[in-house]
Amino acid sequence: MELHPVMNNTKWDELRLAMYGLGSLTYFRAKDMNGYYSPPDAEWFHHFRTGGYETMVYVDIIAKDATHREAIRAALKRVHVPGDETELGFRVFGYTERGQAVDYI
Repeated sequence: MELHPVMNNTKWDELRLAMYGLGSLTYFRAKDMNGYYSPPDAEWFHHFRTGGYETMVYVDIIAKDATHREAIRAALKRVHVPGDETELGFRVFGYTERGQAVDYI
């Protein structure tokens, strides 16, 4: 599987600060290139950037309810990141596979 970066450190930091700025507990789970999928965490300011972003394949952002989902969507649109809406919330891609189509939120 050949992965291609679609985010950089600046965009990851914009995402981190946007989620931190929501002011409510917004949980995320991150998938790493080594296959590790983190447990849910809501500490965006320090934990999200621990270890850097270079190996983060994607991050799932979990919405608590419809109002929270709309707040997350609005924040994601402001920072304009590659991702999809999912059943649980949103997935923001750090890398994609060759030929994978990706929309921007």
